[in-house]
Amino acid sequence: MPAQNTFKRTLVTSALPYANGHIHLGHIAGAYLPADIYVRYKRLRGEAVLYVCGSDEYGVPITLTALKEGVSPTEVIDRYHTANAEAFGALRVAFDIYGRTSWPLHADTTQAFFRKLDEGGYIEKQDMELWYSEQSRKFLPDRYVKGTCPKCGYDNANGDECENCGAQYAPKDLVEPRANIPGDSSRPELRPSTHWFLKLQEFSGAIKTWLDSHPEWRANVKGIAYSWVNDLRSRCITRDTDWGVPIPTSDPGAEGKRIYVWFDAPIGYVTNTRQWALDRGLGDDGWEVWWKDTTSRLIHFIGKDNVPFHAVIFPAMLIGQGDYIAADNVIGNEYLNVFNRQTGRAEKGSKSRGNMISVRWFAEKFSSDAIRYYLCANAPEARDAAFDWDEFINRYNGELCDVVGNFVHRSLTMTYKNFEGKVPAPGALDADDTALLESLPQLIDAVAESLEDFRFRQALERFIEIGRKANQYFDTKAPWVTRKTDMARTGTTLYVCCQVVRALCTTMAPFLPDGAAKLAAILGIALPAGGPDGGEDAWNAARDRLSAGHSLQTPVVLFPKLDKDYIEELAAKHAAGEAV
Repeated sequence: MPAQNTFKRTLVTSALPYANGHIHLGHIAGAYLPADIYVRYKRLRGEAVLYVCGSDEYGVPITLTALKEGVSPTEVIDRYHTANAEAFGALRVAFDIYGRTSWPLHADTTQAFFRKLDEGGYIEKQDMELWYSEQSRKFLPDRYVKGTCPKCGYDNANGDECENCGAQYAPKDLVEPRANIPGDSSRPELRPSTHWFLKLQEFSGAIKTWLDSHPEWRANVKGIAYSWVNDLRSRCITRDTDWGVPIPTSDPGAEGKRIYVWFDAPIGYVTNTRQWALDRGLGDDGWEVWWKDTTSRLIHFIGKDNVPFHAVIFPAMLIGQGDYIAADNVIGNEYLNVFNRQTGRAEKGSKSRGNMISVRWFAEKFSSDAIRYYLCANAPEARDAAFDWDEFINRYNGELCDVVGNFVHRSLTMTYKNFEGKVPAPGALDADDTALLESLPQLIDAVAESLEDFRFRQALERFIEIGRKANQYFDTKAPWVTRKTDMARTGTTLYVCCQVVRALCTTMAPFLPDGAAKLAAILGIALPAGGPDGGEDAWNAARDRLSAGHSLQTPVVLFPKLDKDYIEELAAKHAAGEAV
């Protein structure tokens, strides 16, 4: 059995999605499904795990959306916070709390972080030149200004960052700037503005030591993190806007400014933990055990674009507080792109291209198990992956349905019909029977080993391998033949099959919670959900055998096959830009 960690509790976070649009499948594959699988597994192990997430509700994209729609930012965040929470629920991504950075409690938490860093000498004021629109009478931060990237020449780059090449630069370096505000056709000009900066270079030694202590981390995370640590400098943490957390200072220049979203967003993890503790009646300091006790473990799940914030900047902010724990792992996934049938190539998901697939659209068409299976089987762990309609149906039908679903259904159906709905008593076990039964603990442990190591694709493959071995055994023993001449042999075969089904029920639970719940009901066994307080080790119970005479409920098809014509119809709608 894989060794479990020695921590008393584990805090898991997934990156806070912006509340300015609907989440899509790429988001799920990158930061949310892997975390949910991990949390479900650890809770099956009986460990105490808290899973926090929530909406990122400040920042320029939200105010821009509000401007373009002619509504208030509050209307935007309320709409998308609710919609995205429902989308996560449709895919059975189960947070302990899905919070909001617009909560007053979040302003309190963020301002406390700011004050502590300021008291420690880690924040400084600087004057900088920013683009200003005389027509709109405002400074143009970030996406409020567009222009040509000074690095690659892309002509639709943002004010301080290029989406095309990923370069970051000083706003004044943007070439041929133009206002990105509805109705503003002016050419902006540079004007001085006072802002507050976090002196990240003060933390470079501590961050590097921390990174060095984790050689087990994924190469992509460490590569990006080290590239930042080797070139740390002061980074602006305020913006000229009236949307966001107020700066907790009365210093001159603070008027009309707010704390920038990259600083406040990760603090949302702390806010949401605080709110969760308050909701449970644990008092004002009930959250601290998760963030300040060295027997607690912190794990971040993110997309690779968030690596600098979770592996460098937020850790620096935590170190500056003086009493917070550092993350034990930062799981950064690559991108899930979209396969274009016409060009035969994968391309980046883009609203302008109309090729993104929103969760709300997709979840209306397919079961959560079908979606979760494919996204995990095709997870972008070590390299970018691509959503492909043909691969979606082929993998779901050919692997989950034909391998696991088929074995479970024919084993239970034959047992139910021929042995009065009960697990049959076995006769003498032959070499095949013994080999399969004795292999189950190792097969279960192999799935657990991959999950402990955050290798979710491999874990799912090992789960499917249990089904493959079981199908080989079933076909070799041919119970549909032996039942005509040797019911004792048939009973022994199906007894063994029932034990495999029992193991499959638990091992599928992290990946396919709906299918596991249906199967557990048929088998008449419990799959405890666990939670922040821990519980019994239900994963280890997968080794337990169903006794002869154990009653079964009427079997049902766990994973109905997808229809190819239906897939073609939906693929055409997606190509037409309807999957939003």
